[in-house]
Amino acid sequence: MKTNTKSSITLPPEELRLVVSLQARLKAKSKVEVVRRGLRLLQETTDRESMREAYRRAFSEFDPHKVARYTEKKIQSLVADPGIVRNRMKIEAAVKNARAFLAIQEEFGSFDAYCWPFVGGKPLLNRRTLSREIPATSPESDAFSKDLKRRGFGFVGSTIIYAHMQAVGMVNDHLVGCFRYREVGRATSPRAT
Repeated sequence: MKTNTKSSITLPPEELRLVVSLQARLKAKSKVEVVRRGLRLLQETTDRESMREAYRRAFSEFDPHKVARYTEKKIQSLVADPGIVRNRMKIEAAVKNARAFLAIQEEFGSFDAYCWPFVGGKPLLNRRTLSREIPATSPESDAFSKDLKRRGFGFVGSTIIYAHMQAVGMVNDHLVGCFRYREVGRATSPRAT
């Protein structure tokens, strides 16, 4: 018999073999799991890249002038395209959004000039220390979303718009301890998007 000095548990040899066997199987399984997760991540990355390319191809390299001219026939071909999400409402919204985007460019001179006033012309520098402090929306994204909808955009809820604002640097939600917080914070004037 073997005694575990930490907890003073005595195991008979057959139970000890079972514990050792379980530990060995768990260790082997964890190695397989690490490899499997690595392969899954590689596959997901490849899938994202191929999906991104499929969207780029489907939506004319994201050229708003071309997308704005899509006809019902083109929309129908996109609904049948297996490389993209084939949601008719989202595809139709993309066409409407391209038209509304061009109207905003015409009115404001650029989409950039339209966007920045929602944050007072410069990035909002938040001072968050915990991920759970980062909101999904803000009063600014609420106003931005509402105005986009008024102008004919679709699928532009406040959460999507807040994510857009973060992605383009209108909002700095990096945690203060993150190396990117200071880098992004140095941007004191808006940049063209």
